[in-house]
Amino acid sequence: MTKVLNYIWRGWMIVLGAVLTITLGIPVLLFSIRKEHYKYAYIFIRIWCYGMFYGMGFRYELIKLTDKEIDKNTQYVFISNHTSIMDVMLPCILMPDHPLCYVGKKELVKIPVFGIIYKRICVMVDRSSARSRADVYRRCAERMEEGQSIVIFPEGGVPDDTSVILDSFKDGAFTLASKHHSPLVVFTFVGLKEMFPFDHSKGHPGKVRIYLSDIISPDQTAAEMKTTSHTTIKKILENSI
Repeated sequence: MTKVLNYIWRGWMIVLGAVLTITLGIPVLLFSIRKEHYKYAYIFIRIWCYGMFYGMGFRYELIKLTDKEIDKNTQYVFISNHTSIMDVMLPCILMPDHPLCYVGKKELVKIPVFGIIYKRICVMVDRSSARSRADVYRRCAERMEEGQSIVIFPEGGVPDDTSVILDSFKDGAFTLASKHHSPLVVFTFVGLKEMFPFDHSKGHPGKVRIYLSDIISPDQTAAEMKTTSHTTIKKILENSI
């Protein structure tokens, strides 16, 4: 795409996001008032993710690298690499049977309309506050007790240096999985770094490759899960270059 077409494409995302958020935001807000109704709110959250992902011209191919299966009756901690805003849509699209709660940046609450919904469906963390980071475990535990699984991008954000294949992992996801004895599902997303980067003058629609890389038992220590998952994701990304 030329730069002009890219800016038009990005502008379409703003229009699409506004329409979907306003249309689907009301049922999300209503169904998320009572904890027992969140599973219904999640249906509309998934529709929003489908609309954004496919509406921007993306599609995906799921490739399984493990014989282990995701059990719809088990709660998990889901992790993946993080290179694009579109990464956020994929766990919801992939997991119809697991209402998800994301651990996300507090700053996103400031986005008009979307911020209200974001506050309802996420555990927010202020990464500049040690108290906020420590409190994430308690709040995630509460969400898991309500039947939700947790999504965390363990890199803690998207690296400013685009040459970085995979940034170092923070401990949160692995500590949470270990403490609450929840299996860790490891996904690797390939392609979105080029298709939808944070450089607004670049990008293009296309097919994203999603690797179900591993499902790690919580019998491992948090440190072992962290090392295993980082090694697994990085190897796939390096082989995809």
